[in-house]
Amino acid sequence: MPQLSNGVRHFPEYLDRARQEGLVEMIRSIVAEAPLFVPVMPGTGRPMSVRMTNCGPLGWVTDKERGYRYQSTHPVTGMPWPAMPEVLLDIWNDVSGYGKPPQACLINFYSDDAKMGLHQDRDERDLTAPVVSISLGNNCLFRVGGLSRTDRTKSIKLTSGDIVVLGGEGRLCFHGVDRIYPATSTLLKNGGRINLTLRRVDP
Repeated sequence: MPQLSNGVRHFPEYLDRARQEGLVEMIRSIVAEAPLFVPVMPGTGRPMSVRMTNCGPLGWVTDKERGYRYQSTHPVTGMPWPAMPEVLLDIWNDVSGYGKPPQACLINFYSDDAKMGLHQDRDERDLTAPVVSISLGNNCLFRVGGLSRTDRTKSIKLTSGDIVVLGGEGRLCFHGVDRIYPATSTLLKNGGRINLTLRRVDP
């Protein structure tokens, strides 16, 4: 495994198959209450290639007019986000090393041709708390760099059940998903990849 940036930790195969299947069932119930939507870029209104939803007291959203932000309601239904399941709090407590609970779980669904450009997670007021990322479904090529977009990057293949934690010096590292590897997991009936990111928003 390549050495990742300081503060970026990789937990390969952290979740066994049974726990992965339990998370997928949990996600299905969340999506039934808070449907997936297509986020768009601020300013341009260009749609992203992922679909997303959230659970927890807050959810991350973006639109053309108001940009990136956290809010307590679903942008399409206007309803509060579903509660954060206990199983996600348990994972956070086990790997985050942070004393306060997450306030948002962003759920991204990647089809086999989706990707996510290099970006920083910096819309949170509490940047001392890590971001905990959970991979489910098809493998992906994850890329992580430094604190500048032009810093050298390293790539690692993430598989279903892997967890990555961005904390400490690595909390604001640029990172992204370059590609999805189709048919590399049987977890999701129709393929694709689900990524869960647990975030603490407020100090």
